[in-house]
Amino acid sequence: MCVIDTSPIIETRRITLRAPAPSDAQRLCALGSEREIARMTTRMPWPYGRHDAEAFISRCQTQDRRRDNTFVIDLENEGVVGVLGLFTPPDSALETGYWIGKPYWGRGLATEALQGALNWVKQGWRRRLVTAGHFADNPASGQVLIKAGFLYTGRVEMKPSLSRGEAVATRMMVWLA
Repeated sequence: MCVIDTSPIIETRRITLRAPAPSDAQRLCALGSEREIARMTTRMPWPYGRHDAEAFISRCQTQDRRRDNTFVIDLENEGVVGVLGLFTPPDSALETGYWIGKPYWGRGLATEALQGALNWVKQGWRRRLVTAGHFADNPASGQVLIKAGFLYTGRVEMKPSLSRGEAVATRMMVWLA
């Protein structure tokens, strides 16, 4: 797949969402190496090493920007603190997922990043529907999604977790513009 367009840059009060760059690999590796991060995602392996961060950045650079965009969450004066992705699974609606490095938990950064991304989805991509899910054993992520305007659908799906090596009960949510 080739890059169709450049990745947008989204700015909020404290953060900038931008495409991951090769220079972000070390920081992503340092933050992503925490087991608590990887086990709450579907796609991150654990342990998460430099090679994993570099491969992630390479995949992001080949995204079809009409369908998918992945951002690093860059906190003012501190650098990269996490990742937020918007992706379109086959035969499904636009979906989002994110993670924040453990030293930055509890500061509202995931909510701020997600709200900024959703505003761009609505205005820049002109999309009106985004889905998301959080593992049932991660209620904090559910709170982030609620604060960003997501609603529970009542569905629980079994989603794979690469780091756990098994499918995990996932509470599905939807955002409607």
